Amino acid sequence: MQVVVLAAGKGTRLRPLTDDKPKVLVEVNDKPLIEDVFDNLLEIGINDIVVVVGYQKEQIIERYGDEYEGVPITYAHQREQLGLAHAILQAEPHIDEDFVLMLGDNVFRRNLGDVVNRQQEDRADAAFLVEEVPYEEASRYGVLDTNEYGEIVEVVEKPDDPPSNLVMTGFYTFTPAIFHACHLVQPSDRGEYELPDAIDLLIQSGRTIDAIRMDGWRIDVGYPEDREAAEERLQDDEAVEVAATAE
Repeated sequence: MQVVVLAAGKGTRLRPLTDDKPKVLVEVNDKPLIEDVFDNLLEIGINDIVVVVGYQKEQIIERYGDEYEGVPITYAHQREQLGLAHAILQAEPHIDEDFVLMLGDNVFRRNLGDVVNRQQEDRADAAFLVEEVPYEEASRYGVLDTNEYGEIVEVVEKPDDPPSNLVMTGFYTFTPAIFHACHLVQPSDRGEYELPDAIDLLIQSGRTIDAIRMDGWRIDVGYPEDREAAEERLQDDEAVEVAATAE
């Protein structure tokens, strides 16, 4: 499958780490965030990468060029950061099949392949990796509600009163129908074109979206303390692997 990686953000909440670099080049455990994303994608067999760049995009382009570990990279330019739905549309000219969408600022150690496999079954029009969080934290995310079959029936962006504690994680699969939905989205109160609004349009049109529960962990690196938490988690995992090898 093709993949779209969103990497245009400024990362203002990560300052001072982003004073001189784009957010996705902030290093976690001596590896840039976007490189960890690329490595995860290679593990599940992605063969074509489209990176949506914006803020200090030259640093990303100069670092990775036109391929990563033999997988071709195409760059799409988001000249204004107007929301995730707007970012996705910048990749539309380069996508002609079902694709993966992945945020470039999340560290994942989880079952990404399960989401791709579900998309390839032709049962669903989209599939999302989702996780449960404490209710008091749910309002920080795009919150989901599902039916008895595990299908997503509602998505609400950062609600004051969350309908559940099930949230999106930053890893999705879509058919090209998502582009049409993104074109129809109107700016939110924040002045951005929100991805949950586009997803809601897919649901209203009768599309089936499956929720795949996360088996593993992920950290959304939005603040400096998130970076520290991700480093600690990765180092703990490495220590466990070394101990297991020694046995």
